[in-house]
Amino acid sequence: MNLLVKAQREGREIVSVTPQSAGWDYVGFAAHRLDDGQALSLQTGEREYCIVVLSGVVSVMAGEDCWRDIGGRASVFDDSAPYAVYIPGGRAVSVLASGAAEVALCSAPAGDASLPARLIEPASMKRSVRGSGSNTRYVCDILPHTEPAAHLLVVEVRTPSGHSSSYPPHKHDVDNLPLESSLEETYYHRIDPPQGFAFQRVYTDARDIDQSMAVENHDVVMVPRGYHPVVMPHGYQGYYLNVMAGRTREWHFKNDPAHEWMIER
Repeated sequence: MNLLVKAQREGREIVSVTPQSAGWDYVGFAAHRLDDGQALSLQTGEREYCIVVLSGVVSVMAGEDCWRDIGGRASVFDDSAPYAVYIPGGRAVSVLASGAAEVALCSAPAGDASLPARLIEPASMKRSVRGSGSNTRYVCDILPHTEPAAHLLVVEVRTPSGHSSSYPPHKHDVDNLPLESSLEETYYHRIDPPQGFAFQRVYTDARDIDQSMAVENHDVVMVPRGYHPVVMPHGYQGYYLNVMAGRTREWHFKNDPAHEWMIER
């Protein structure tokens, strides 16, 4: 199966991954570009959603709940956290743009959770620096396991030019808590300047999966299992939005033993 999902360069829907198209059980992802005054409507059904305002300003309506004029980033490469909204299952949702905007729809099964819809403000998100040297990257936890949800985990990462990310290569495809958890994952990539590209490899110990991909702006890489490092070439900085979900809502990973030496130096 090809793990690279190419983006649509024009139109409202940029890219879409469903459990059916991915051949897995949990993660759904879509990104949309909206013009001023355009609205996006959806029914959450039996799935929970985290709507991330990647750029621009939108209003989100979910039943009796309404959050007006949230967002404000000009770009995902701004040095600031996004606004997001958590929506449980069984809701009708509308997203209305005030000016040009880009939004991400992250979803997973709602399960038996009975959680309220809520605004997730930038000030509540933990931002951190991970790695060192040319492995430095900038992380923002949008919906971590410490915040309520049934299955969803959402995080964004900015990777400077010439740096590696999700590195050393790590995986989370075995339920072996507390050492490792099994989580499906999508990477939604943005590149600055936009004509650039990133490299991502997805591979297993047995090499029954081993795909190396040149990833362009707005493309998605699906990670059903295996290690999944990213590298940015000189001259281009990268951003990715990660959506993870699995049976257990915990993120525990295992580094590739062949490359773990570099964090022990």
